[in-house]
Amino acid sequence: MRRLALGLLLLAATLAPGPVSAGPPEGFVDLAEAVPGLQVEARYAGSDNFVGGPIDGYRRASALATVAAADALGRVQAELSRFGLGLRVYDAYRPARAVAHFMRWARDPQATAMKQRFYPDVAKPRLVAEGYIAERSSHSRGSTVDLTLVAPGPDGELQELDMGTRWDFFGPESWPDSDRVPPQARANRLLLRELMLRHGFAPYAREWWHFSLRDEPYPERIFDFPIE
Repeated sequence: MRRLALGLLLLAATLAPGPVSAGPPEGFVDLAEAVPGLQVEARYAGSDNFVGGPIDGYRRASALATVAAADALGRVQAELSRFGLGLRVYDAYRPARAVAHFMRWARDPQATAMKQRFYPDVAKPRLVAEGYIAERSSHSRGSTVDLTLVAPGPDGELQELDMGTRWDFFGPESWPDSDRVPPQARANRLLLRELMLRHGFAPYAREWWHFSLRDEPYPERIFDFPIE
């Protein structure tokens, strides 16, 4: 029995997707504190998201990321600020428990309250198969961000530039090179993409808002500490 148990443990270790941390490691920072001028709107801590409520692990409306990712975002923000523009981050580090929450939601056929707002033209059972929701997320490594561009509006308040779709909209319209959105929105997407590329981030083919640091410090790690 002891030999069998040891064998099962070794098999589990072989199949595991990587070490899961219980607490924040050294080298993670709060983006709102680390990057002057950057805005955070942590929507998974509230109800304005495709699930329709707070997501597991988001106990505070903050965005955390590795120091390396924060430094790179700081360079993007500094470049934008020269033109009166800036960054607004919707999500950064994502606990593994939040990803598990997404998967439970994806398997629940009754949970469709936010369909018209976030995935009107995609059948919910197809969201995972088509790559809009993943069983493992690069966000859980701490160097991936979801973000957009902002500029002062008529009243001086920062407003999001038109990107053609809302953040976390599931459909071809959200693909960065989609021709289903107006020219100005495509130009705004291109500006965001070029700046992020210039400062070390790689884009994702199905989401105009999603970028991962190319030389991320934890490429094989999955973290699960809560944001609190």
